[in-house]
Amino acid sequence: MSDSLPPTPPSRAPNDDERRFETISSPCEWIEDYHPGGYHPYKILRKLGDCSFSTVWLARDLKNSTYVALKILVSEISESTRELQILRYITKEAPDDGNRYITQLLDEFQHLGPNGVHTCLVFEHMGPSVNSMVEELPQFKPRRRGMKVRYPPWMAKRILKQALEGLTFLHKHGIAHGDFQPGNMLFALDNIDAKPEEELRQEENEKTESTSPPVKRLDGKKDLWTPRYLYNAQPLTPFTPYEEGFTIKLSDMGGAYFFTDPPNKPVTPTGLRAPELILAETGAAHDNKTLDIWSFGCLVFELMTDQPLCCVPGSDFEDDEHLLVLTERLGALPNALFEQWKTASRYFTPDKKLFNSALGGVKEGEEPLILEERSMEESFDEAGPEIDEEEARKVKMLIRRILQYDPAKRPSTADILRDPWFSESNLPL
Repeated sequence: MSDSLPPTPPSRAPNDDERRFETISSPCEWIEDYHPGGYHPYKILRKLGDCSFSTVWLARDLKNSTYVALKILVSEISESTRELQILRYITKEAPDDGNRYITQLLDEFQHLGPNGVHTCLVFEHMGPSVNSMVEELPQFKPRRRGMKVRYPPWMAKRILKQALEGLTFLHKHGIAHGDFQPGNMLFALDNIDAKPEEELRQEENEKTESTSPPVKRLDGKKDLWTPRYLYNAQPLTPFTPYEEGFTIKLSDMGGAYFFTDPPNKPVTPTGLRAPELILAETGAAHDNKTLDIWSFGCLVFELMTDQPLCCVPGSDFEDDEHLLVLTERLGALPNALFEQWKTASRYFTPDKKLFNSALGGVKEGEEPLILEERSMEESFDEAGPEIDEEEARKVKMLIRRILQYDPAKRPSTADILRDPWFSESNLPL
């Protein structure tokens, strides 16, 4: 390794020609994001997760002898983030109800590291997300070919109801979650405060895939802005109850906003976005109070079937693909929305009949691509959820009731909680 120090990297994400490090294929944060304005190389007990703008770690509160989750934001995000504003508001205005439905903010502080000043948020410790917990259920171990890995219907229903109750709390206080998805719903943990640190500490072992291979610069120089290796996320799954009585809380308010102050750019995953959010050229559509509700309707379908309603893998035409799938599953867009779809002529005749489903349109000299269309109900039944015909009918009716193109016709969270599927008495407590 060269002894001379490299120049300070720029405070922005690099392009391919400016990359500093050898590629790391482990499921970690992107190594190139360790630069001034980026991640802070923080070592505590265990890595719980990461996202585009933060890493989350299990830490020990030595003063109170408790474990906490420490969220470290990239340094280019200032203290006055929407997330912090909303968490402070909840803590001040509705602490008891907030703690019941939202991961609790315990403390906040600033930390000076080699990549700048980082806002650090201290939360109650929580377990894995709804997105990942299903993989750890004992009935799916060992994994067998053809096995459908999805939550049992009673678990899916309880998850959805508790997440909806959290959403009801937020909407009651004029707050939209903005990124309502299974990755932002966390299982509560058993009490782990009495457990020794050694039992919870993450081992530093590349062979067990606990960490990435050592971080190496392409030029062989020593780097001052990165850790020696990256930790793979290890949620506290072994300490998470999943039998009847489990608790779900909403987390990651990084995309949240007050209804009176909508953002200009959505963070909702594309497949969970309402059509008016896809077609809006500015943030004007964000003042719609039913965007979370649309996402919830999509998640009812997804958690009951383990299939996304709209699978949008990402391409140059992902918005078109999403709108095409919505048209197939839910029916034609109303005129007001269809007229905003600037590339609709690639796929539809002037009288709104689908003549081509190939993304980007029909290439010169080629024939239009026409595929068999399946409604939401047909897709639901084809997935084979493990419920009887009567319950399936109720679930499909609920999804239809929620996923209406006209936002004014969508039910409120309170209305959905009164729906027959949620209000019937057979839901485990």
